[in-house]
Order: sequence, then C-alpha cells, then structure tokens
Amino acid sequence: MSTKAGKSGDVLLGEDWVSPDSTVERLKERRAGRGIVTLKGSPLARKIIIFNLLALVVLVVGVLFMNPFRDSLALQRQQGMVRQVELISEIYESKLLPGPQSLDIRETLASIQIDPWFEAFVFDPTGQIIASKVGQGSETLLTDRDQPTFLTDFLENVWNVVTYFLRQGQATRTETIDAAQLASSAYAAARVGKTALETARDREGSMFFATGTPITVSGEIVGVVVLVSSSVEIDRLVRYEREQILQMFVIALVLSIALSLMLASTISNPLSDLAAAAELGRERDTRRNATNRVRIPDLAARPDEIGRLSVAMTGMVAALYDRIDANEQFAADVAHEIKNPLASLRSAVGSLRFVKKDEQREKLLDVVEHDVRRLDRLVSDISNASRLDSELVKEEEEEFNLIKTLANLCQYLSKQAGEKGVDFIIDLPSEPITIHGLEARLAQVFVNLVTNAISFCEGGDAVRVWARRRENRVLVVVEDTGPGIPEQALTKVFKRFYSERPQAEFGKHSGLGLAISKQIVEAHGGVIWAENIRPTAADPASAPLGARFVVGLPV
Repeated sequence: MSTKAGKSGDVLLGEDWVSPDSTVERLKERRAGRGIVTLKGSPLARKIIIFNLLALVVLVVGVLFMNPFRDSLALQRQQGMVRQVELISEIYESKLLPGPQSLDIRETLASIQIDPWFEAFVFDPTGQIIASKVGQGSETLLTDRDQPTFLTDFLENVWNVVTYFLRQGQATRTETIDAAQLASSAYAAARVGKTALETARDREGSMFFATGTPITVSGEIVGVVVLVSSSVEIDRLVRYEREQILQMFVIALVLSIALSLMLASTISNPLSDLAAAAELGRERDTRRNATNRVRIPDLAARPDEIGRLSVAMTGMVAALYDRIDANEQFAADVAHEIKNPLASLRSAVGSLRFVKKDEQREKLLDVVEHDVRRLDRLVSDISNASRLDSELVKEEEEEFNLIKTLANLCQYLSKQAGEKGVDFIIDLPSEPITIHGLEARLAQVFVNLVTNAISFCEGGDAVRVWARRRENRVLVVVEDTGPGIPEQALTKVFKRFYSERPQAEFGKHSGLGLAISKQIVEAHGGVIWAENIRPTAADPASAPLGARFVVGLPV
C-alpha cells in the first residue's frame, strides 16, 4: 500500500489514503469497524440474508407439515392390519369348517402370532368379546428408541404455547380412546359381512386404527375378528425423521447465513465505499471552502457490475473535473479576450476628453464603434459556445442525407465566393450518404469551414468541397488555394479564441468558429483536422499551395 502523500487536498477512497482530514478519518473509522458486513447499516445485506433464508425456511416448513412420510406409514399400517385380520379370520374358518366341534377360541388366538404393535379381539355373533390378545415381541419400526429429539421437542413446546393462547375459550378434546370400545365400533361395521376400517383420535392427537372382518362358516357369520393399533410407533418414527431434517436445516441455516454474509460483504462494502465517495462529494459541494478532490474507489479489477459501476463513476468524476477545469479556462480566456477591446475602448473614450480637432475625434469615434462591434460579436460567440454542450445533449439526433445537406449549403455559399471572385468547385457523389446526427449543427460546421476558406482567398483563388465514403466513415474535405496555414498554427487553429488573420480583418472574428466546429464533430463521434496542401508529400518544406480541412463522420 502506498503511503506517499499525493496532491494536497486529495482524498482517496479504497486502498490508498492521502492527506487525511477529519472527514477521511471518520470514513476510515467507519470502514474499519464494520467487519465483514454491518447488518445495522446495510439494508442491502439484510435483504440478501432474508431472501436467502426465506426459501430455505419455506422448504423445511413444507417438508415438516405436509407429512407425506407419516401418511405413507399410516397407509402401510392399515394395509398390514387388513391382511393380518383376514388371515386370522381364515384360520378360524378353517378350524370350524369340518363341522360342529368344540373349538377353544382363546387357545386358538393365543397360538396365533400377532405383530407387537397390534391388539386382537374376537367377538361372538352377539357382540361379546370372547378372546383378546396383545402382540408381543421386540420387533419395532424404530432402530433406536433412545435417540434424543431436542429440536423437535423445542418446536413442539413453542407450538403448544402458541396453541394454548389461541384455543383459550374453545372446547378442547378430553376423551380418551379405549381399545375395546374402538374394537366394538369395528365389530358393528364388520357384521354386515365386509372388512371394515375405523379410525379415532385421542386428546393427545394420536391416531388409532381398527380393522374388523367377519368369520363365516357356510355363509353364516359366527364371529368377528378385530385388530386395533395406535399410531404411537409411527409418530415416534416421524418424530425422529423430523429431528434429522431439523438438524440438517440448522446446518444449512448456518451455512446459508455464512455464505450470505460473504456475498453481502462483496456487494454492500464496495457499494458503501462508492456511496461514501459520492456523499463526500455532495457534502463538499455545500462547503465553499472545501477544495479537496474526491476520488472514487478503484474497483475496476472486479469482473462484475460493481467493477463496471466503479469505472463508470470514475470516468464521470474525471469528466466533471475536466469540465470544471475547462469552464475555468474558458472563463479565463473570455476575460482575456474581453479585456483587449475594453482597454482599447477605455483609451479611446479617455482620449476624447482632450481631443479638440474634429478629425481626431472622428478617428476616435471610429475606434469606439469598431471596439463595440467587436465586443458585441465576441459576446454573441461566447454565448453560443457556452450553450453548445447543453444544446447538443438536449437536441434529438435524426437520420439525414449528408450529400443533400452539403449540396444545399454549397449552392448558397457559392454566391458568396462569386462575389469575391473565388472559384467554387463542388465534387459530391451522386448516391446519397445517410448519417445519424444533428443536421443543423453539422451544417454549422461546414458553413464555418467554407466561409473560413473563402475569407483567406483572393480573386482568382479557388475553394473545393468534396466528399467520399470510406467503409464505415464518410470524409468531407474543404480545400482552398489560399496562403495556407503556418506550421506552428496547425495544432492551434482549433483552440478557443485563436485567430490567424490578416491585419485588415483584425477584430472581425472571435476565434471560436473552428473550436465550436471541433466540439460539434467530436460530439458526433467524428474527427476533424487541418493540413497544408503541398506539391508533393516528399517535400514537407515546400511552400503550401493552400489549406485543407478534413471532417470524418461515422456512417
């Protein structure tokens, strides 16, 4: 990191800080204290984290409450109960089928193996329970009954507290489910001759299933077998599955927050620096005594929109400072140009007080009149030049035929050349060349170039205007056979207030015409330059045969 102090008053945001002041120190402290990302001061970071977590939370909530796993287990339980109760019924029917014989219902039921989570009942035709049996064994759906469920318990406690307040004043379920009662309900449904399914829910929310099927001998119902099972085992399995989902959710939540913070830091921190730089510029704009320059953080190395924004803001700030410098230079040039006629005017007016001869007074009045006209012309040109930038931005560009525009201008300007005895040659292509731009402003450019060429020509000289298309550009050239342009002036002719005129035309030109022309051409994405016409390019020291101005515009 560079520690060398830069220009006095410069403020650098980003990695390099020079010439610190109170504002810079405040910004440095704020930047150093925010860490990875400051959620309190970064609404963008908060939005990124919230939006990333919202989808995750919705997904987990949907998985937990849609219960597709529990529904599948409950369906499997019911199907297993139906198969087993029908199997028990067939066992009784097979033993009763040979004929009347003594059958020990209880002994037979005791000999049948029943799943450990089932309870079996055998009813006689009158609805009395003859025998019952509870399934025994170690078989279970759960592989680990001692597995803790901290997260599930916590959420259930929270939910119970919420539902407690929501259900105040409402009737609550108080009944308990008795297996024998539920079996009796299934018996009543199965005595019609079909397998019946009954379900019930206790006050704890647990489901109970009952399946009954008749025992028939020779088409006569001699009893009913009923299996009863609760969903406790299923609920416990679902509970453990939810616990695992919640554990993965917590891990994903922590990871999502960490990644969101990293993402937010790569976005919000650079944007905060850019915003701080912009705010710093705004604050200093309100302080008249503030002379520090504001520089945008250099984030051009980032291959994203923030890098592009940094480059754009840097270019914008540079353009603003260039405009400020240009305005200051323009003001200085204007002051210098106005001082000359004012000084001459002040001298002439002061001399009028002491002149006694009418002849001398007339000469001084001529000087005053000349200086006033010069000032008027200068002020008008300065006003047009100062409004040019804003007018170029406000005006709407349109497509137009450049050749047609040049032909109309040359037809008008040829009369001016003829009055001075200057030959006017027009060499334009017959095919139209369409360009996109401001027709009136470009016409102003060509009028300036042609009138400038005519002004340097004498009787017998010639001015030639020709145009040619070159790939994606069109060249418009204005040539004359005048005295040419001094070599030292070739790089100065487009500067404001620069004029290379004969002594007889002193004060008739402001020196802004070519400068305005250059500004208009560059605003259209074109180029303009001046050169001398020489007999041969191999002899640059030879006397020029005239001057040439070339305008290149995109097509």
